[in-house]
Amino acid sequence: MNGETIAVVGGTGNLGAAIAWRLAKAGRRVIIGSRSAQAAGEKAAALGHGIAGMTNVAAAATGDVVIVAVPFAAQDATLAEIRPHVAGKIVVDTTVPLVPPKVMRVQLPAEGSAAVRAQSALGEGVTTVSAFHNVAAHKLAQDIDIGCDVLVFGDDKVARGKVVALADAMGLRGLHGGALVNSAAAEALTSILIFLNKTYKVDGAGIRITGALLPPQD
Repeated sequence: MNGETIAVVGGTGNLGAAIAWRLAKAGRRVIIGSRSAQAAGEKAAALGHGIAGMTNVAAAATGDVVIVAVPFAAQDATLAEIRPHVAGKIVVDTTVPLVPPKVMRVQLPAEGSAAVRAQSALGEGVTTVSAFHNVAAHKLAQDIDIGCDVLVFGDDKVARGKVVALADAMGLRGLHGGALVNSAAAEALTSILIFLNKTYKVDGAGIRITGALLPPQD
């Protein structure tokens, strides 16, 4: 994937910017998108590592792989905006269905998960994968070893593998989590992690899978 361009839609937000920075620092070609091209350009300059900034639509049209990092409230509008520009591409949805103010309670949408909601919105011409639900953005934005696993979900194993490789490049450990519908588990877990953060005064709880994991079989 080193030769592919990765577009991060919503790349001026905390999670999007951290993902873009980590990938660019690892040598990937990265574009961040925003509703404002100026805001994207300013954020890209601040992040460095050759990151470019443009509108969300332009970023989605330019990227080979598109990562969507927007709040749940903005998911529908963002996906509708980029849908005409992502046919035939992998779109990685990071959306967690948090509904303020009760963000410590699991509130999955009627479709079962934000990922399945994204797949429906984008249509059959797009390969939808979901990931990066359970990693704290403020930790991801620091040059530290987070020691966190990233569960990656999708119905296309090859596409999942590409996103697992992106997580690995970011200094995390990407793991295949199975079909896209399984994303509901990771999305729901985010509310639990937020509860743990508050209850036990944790600075960004994450997940780590125990046991000796062998490479997945083809």
